[in-house]
Amino acid sequence: MVLAAALEVFTRSGGAFASRWLHVVVGITWIGLLYYFNFVQAPAFAALDASSRNDATDKLASRALWWFRWSALATFLMGILILYFQEQLDDMDYFKTAPGISILTGAVLGTIMFLNVWGVIWPRQKVVIANARNVLAGGEADPNAAGAGRTALLASRQNTIFSLPMLMFMVGTSHFFGLGYDTTGGADRAIYWIVMLVVIAFFELNALGVFGKEPGGLRWMYDDHKNAIATSVVLLLVMYGVWEIVFAT
Repeated sequence: MVLAAALEVFTRSGGAFASRWLHVVVGITWIGLLYYFNFVQAPAFAALDASSRNDATDKLASRALWWFRWSALATFLMGILILYFQEQLDDMDYFKTAPGISILTGAVLGTIMFLNVWGVIWPRQKVVIANARNVLAGGEADPNAAGAGRTALLASRQNTIFSLPMLMFMVGTSHFFGLGYDTTGGADRAIYWIVMLVVIAFFELNALGVFGKEPGGLRWMYDDHKNAIATSVVLLLVMYGVWEIVFAT
């Protein structure tokens, strides 16, 4: 009985360490490639002629997208394992505490980003890659490739916008958001989640083209990587402000 209990503790502590460490490693890979695509590749591809862009899509982007999508999946799965091994989750009231609300906020953003990768970006990028390879082989260009690329770009830029707030809540759970905040009020938690989810839903629906896909207007934040960075910083400050207004003691 003592041996079984010791083995359970070792398994849980070892699993918690391994999943957390791997979550950080694959998360760095995922977000690093996200920033590469938005800050480096997209501006560079815009300056290339069609032939060079198709060649780079075939030989470079396709390889980067392999690491990108699988590191996104690995990050998501390791995040689930962290929650599984975490002792606090033996009591679901954890998500009513400041650390629980903080980590859940980051998890919501991270999950949407993961779904954008596999549900929006990768399916459209497959069309773009197939078109590039077909044209390089002497075939006709796919008229749907440009639209697919635009849809993928919107989702990718939205992931960039979500990334800073997501990292703020994930990293801040242990070092900031878990300290000195009163989250005992059910009404306060309800207000927090309503505001947060409305804000998040607006941005995601915008990225999915519900309000249109053409440049300008509400898509201004997606038209340039600098706009996406600036919007991410503003969103971070807004979400932090909501937290302070609702939960500060």
